[in-house]
Amino acid sequence: MRSRLVAFFAALCLFLAAAEYAIPKPLPFLRLGLTNLPVILALHKLRRREVLLLVLLKVAGQGIVSGTLFSYVFVFSAAGSLASALAMLTVHVLGKSAVSAVGLSLAGALANNLAQLALARHLLFGAGTRYIAPILLTAGLISALLLGIFTERFMRASRWYAALPQPTAKGTDA
Repeated sequence: MRSRLVAFFAALCLFLAAAEYAIPKPLPFLRLGLTNLPVILALHKLRRREVLLLVLLKVAGQGIVSGTLFSYVFVFSAAGSLASALAMLTVHVLGKSAVSAVGLSLAGALANNLAQLALARHLLFGAGTRYIAPILLTAGLISALLLGIFTERFMRASRWYAALPQPTAKGTDA
């Protein structure tokens, strides 16, 4: 059951990645972050190791869907996704039930954007990164807020999600 749940969440990431790439963007590097929805949902239903596997599948899948698998864009996506996942996992573990999906989404977006800005500064733009930082951070936090609100409402209303098993105590430590 657990491997099927990882696969289901990964497939949902791929579907949302394809949907997101079909949405026109005002700037090429701005994304809504829809593929973080399954990751936030998975935080409550999967073990940490399974969440990290999900994120690796998400990153690879997004690279394939977008056609960027062997490009610098993939490196930015991977760095942002991994930073986001680690931030959300940390906040989830430390905050337990005190942190909502909104908080998780905001923590993930901030970590994603900071990782990508750090890469942009060191690999592409140098000090010029400061000009795109406000746009990236503002757009990221707004979309994360909206995604977090949607995810929180979904988690409360969905009977399907409520019926999914919780991770066992054995697997909660890694």
